[in-house]
Amino acid sequence: MKDITVLIVDDDAITRQTLSMALEDDYATLTAADGQAALAVLAGHKVDLVLTDLDMPGMDGIELLTEINHSESPVPVIMITGQGTIETAVVAMKLGAYDFVIKPVNIDRLLLLIEKTLENKRLKEENILLKQRIKESYPDLNLIGGSPEMQRVLDLALQVAATKATVLIEGESGTGKELVTSIIHYNSPVADGPFIKVNCSAFAEGVLESELFGHEKGAFTGAIATKKGRFELADKGTLFLDEIGDLPLSIQVKLLRFLQERTFERVGGAKTFKVDVRIISATNRNLQELVKEGKFRDDLYYRLRVVRIEVPPLRRRKQDIEPLVRHFVRKYATIHGKPVHGVSEEAMHLMKEYNWPGNVRELINCVESAVVMTRSDVVDLASIPDYVMNQPIGETAGSEEGGLLDDLEKKTMAQVLNETGGDKAKAARKLGIGLRTLYRKIEKYGL
Repeated sequence: MKDITVLIVDDDAITRQTLSMALEDDYATLTAADGQAALAVLAGHKVDLVLTDLDMPGMDGIELLTEINHSESPVPVIMITGQGTIETAVVAMKLGAYDFVIKPVNIDRLLLLIEKTLENKRLKEENILLKQRIKESYPDLNLIGGSPEMQRVLDLALQVAATKATVLIEGESGTGKELVTSIIHYNSPVADGPFIKVNCSAFAEGVLESELFGHEKGAFTGAIATKKGRFELADKGTLFLDEIGDLPLSIQVKLLRFLQERTFERVGGAKTFKVDVRIISATNRNLQELVKEGKFRDDLYYRLRVVRIEVPPLRRRKQDIEPLVRHFVRKYATIHGKPVHGVSEEAMHLMKEYNWPGNVRELINCVESAVVMTRSDVVDLASIPDYVMNQPIGETAGSEEGGLLDDLEKKTMAQVLNETGGDKAKAARKLGIGLRTLYRKIEKYGL
């Protein structure tokens, strides 16, 4: 452990030398005669832990602790105190010291305390790195949104993350089920383990079985070598089974056995493998209906849904739409080098009225398209894709010809706009036309 450096701070030279000799078999040591000298050492060397006397002339241990805590790279501090200053040592712990030892120092206890302190430091550093990794891997964590519905999803995900429980995530396509899975994994006891994903609808039945459980050489035509499956690859980690509702019945049997016994065999093999894997599955289908139809095993369904998380569609959490739109406008303006810094009131109103059958995934695509297509410094109605503008709300074609029909249409639109207080979305619904059509007519008639 010579790669670990301990700084010993004490105004008594014999104490410094004695402690240095006691620790030198396990740690590299540096010494300083007072607080100011200690700060100079910290400025010029990589130090992992400071062991400092509490009562020193000039800058005492409390002042040194305060300076260390306010530095750019604070390190853990253990105080050395006499019998008469134990109360002050307790104050030091409240100020951030890890612990204290009493003179005369028991070396065995000190070594244990240093080990515990360094372990605590290591865990904190790993936690910081983990959070950074999550942030880097999932920069769009704000997809969760601030609505009460999505905060409940996040709270439940974080609660279950601390366990190894099997989780079933249900929700429409594009709602963010994979993101919820990632939050669970990266906040779980197996966060440092592998995170393996497989889409159950992406493979034919025979191929999927091999993908999940692996196969032995010669198990079938083309099996020229032994292959590990996703279960083996996910050992000591998480296996995410997306579109679990499309899992063939033959493979459902093998998955059920794994959930019951944590064992499986490769395709074409007799050897039984045992792995420690957490299963999280997701579906946009109604598994209960599939069970009633005989397309999904009820015993497997109950095994998968130890904890069930439902991710609501975007139309049920419309208050999330505006912050999501603004976030992705900023993101794609940066990606595509466009000087777009906002959304017009009309465009935002339209996007909040739209039902988003493709949910967040569709919203992301819409915003990126709008950012690319806008000729302005904001996303406006002209840049919104047609499928959003022409949303199906009973639109009928208005007359484009002149004459009496135009006059009648103009008067009708003016009346409806007046009745709705200028709310164009309500007016469009009342008139039975699309919002884009209404805007076009408003411009045409100068309403």
